[in-house]
Amino acid sequence: MLVVLMAAGCMSGAGMSDFGGTQGSTVTTGGAPTTGVTPTTGGTAATDGPATSVVGGGRGCSYRQEDWYALPDPGCTPGVTNPNVSEANMGQTICARGWTATVRPPESYTEPLKRQQMDLYGDAGSMSGYEEDHLIPLELGGSPADPKNLWPEPGASPNPKDDVEYAANRAVCRGAMPLVEAQHEIASDWVSLGRSLGVLEGTN
Repeated sequence: MLVVLMAAGCMSGAGMSDFGGTQGSTVTTGGAPTTGVTPTTGGTAATDGPATSVVGGGRGCSYRQEDWYALPDPGCTPGVTNPNVSEANMGQTICARGWTATVRPPESYTEPLKRQQMDLYGDAGSMSGYEEDHLIPLELGGSPADPKNLWPEPGASPNPKDDVEYAANRAVCRGAMPLVEAQHEIASDWVSLGRSLGVLEGTN
């Protein structure tokens, strides 16, 4: 398994907003999230989570594997946030029922991107075996279209990461977790976040 570094953002099974631009915030995984910057292709692996192994290698991107879960390459997919989502407007955006559907990009955009990113990750299998997924999901204010927030996640949809996304959204909307913290944690290591939220097996 491997990861992407694309120049046109997309995802198939998840949504995206403002898919004509890339004016989000890059969330690097080695420290606190950054805000108000143009996304870059950089990113460093989290240093405070469980040990991970690198699996395979494509044209510059490699998946990390933690137990039986796949994580994207932090250099290719650091995660990018949607500048139109903030703590102040969560009630009208990520916490509003049906909002993600209003920012979801069409498959005509996400499918070609998935194919390109699969090539970067070295995935030669059927496209149906991968979900073009937002690393920082729409329901946590992830960029809808920036390719640095999209990656070809192995496995069909729904998948375990979907449970983590839902649980994190509920925690943020209940006020149990700050939005920026949730964005950083899911971009750094969605598996560790899922375990801390009690929706994935294993321990941190």
